[in-house]
Amino acid sequence: MKTLKKDNLFLFIPLLILTLISLLNMYNAKLISNIYVNVFFKQIIWFIFGYLIFFIIQKLKLHNIFKYSKYLYLISLILLILVLFIGDSTNGARCWLSFKGISLQPSELMKLSLALFLVNISKNARLNSLKDEFILLIKLFMITIIPSLLVFLEPDTGAIINYLIILLVVILSLKLNKWWYITFFTILFFLLGSFFILYFFYQPILIKLIGTSFFYRMDRLINFATGNSYQLTQALITIGSSSLLGVGLNKILLYIPEAPTDFFFAFSIGNFGLFSGLLILLCFFIIDIYLLYKLSHLQNNKIKIFSFTYVSIFIFHQVYNIAMNLGLLPIMGIPLPFLSYGGTNTIINFIFIGLIIKFINSKKYAK
Repeated sequence: MKTLKKDNLFLFIPLLILTLISLLNMYNAKLISNIYVNVFFKQIIWFIFGYLIFFIIQKLKLHNIFKYSKYLYLISLILLILVLFIGDSTNGARCWLSFKGISLQPSELMKLSLALFLVNISKNARLNSLKDEFILLIKLFMITIIPSLLVFLEPDTGAIINYLIILLVVILSLKLNKWWYITFFTILFFLLGSFFILYFFYQPILIKLIGTSFFYRMDRLINFATGNSYQLTQALITIGSSSLLGVGLNKILLYIPEAPTDFFFAFSIGNFGLFSGLLILLCFFIIDIYLLYKLSHLQNNKIKIFSFTYVSIFIFHQVYNIAMNLGLLPIMGIPLPFLSYGGTNTIINFIFIGLIIKFINSKKYAK
């Protein structure tokens, strides 16, 4: 039996195009700052490892992958704790562990661990009463809150949103009593309402409750529409002044801080024109449609929900990052999948995609 099927090309061709676009932009990144001199070669290494891991996954037997999810979760928790004490600090955030020049971002590994662990617990639970449902919800919330608090201390707001998306997808898949959902959204609206009341009318109290650092992060998100962000201004000017094909290799149209990471979309348009932006959108659209269609044909409910947790995050990152580059959403550390520079994020994306394709191609899970 072949490892991959012909229709997997609907994923691989756009994925390879995204890889090429990423590398071309990483080559130009050295012109932005000295700190980006080596990102081109590092990104090549990450992609090689990513594709290698993807094909290794296709050869593995994954019947017990959920069984060992709790151990992966515990390892991820330990790494999140370690990063608070011995992690590297960049731009005020302590999010990376370094081992002889190789950086690991534990919050990215936690995405995979949390998705596997929450799905395993939820689908193995016996829900015969409201009490059983309540106990399960408490477990799911606690398992999600612990890493969220650790990541909050780094701080990494984007990772917390990823964890909450995973939790929400898992809870919605449970088909619980409707009153749990009513209660959940009531509490959510109450907390958000309380936050905004304190923010607009009682800021000193809010600062005491959540701390100065987190307050200023929230303040930046709420006030992003004022247009005072230098990053956003440079990104919008770049997009607005770009030609169809851009300036090409070894040139940059305009300086954009964090161009290879958070503002990759604007940076790519500046380098290779509006055509580059349209090609990125087309590749993502094809991959999204392919994955959603294939996942709808999975028979194993546990596998289906796990896969949907990643696809939800995958689509969220696309929409948020591109909207952020266009000034439509607040600036936050949300990378563009398979495009933005970053080793751990790239590898985790390949692991997720590798697992999903493995499940899609397996007769055991697919129709």
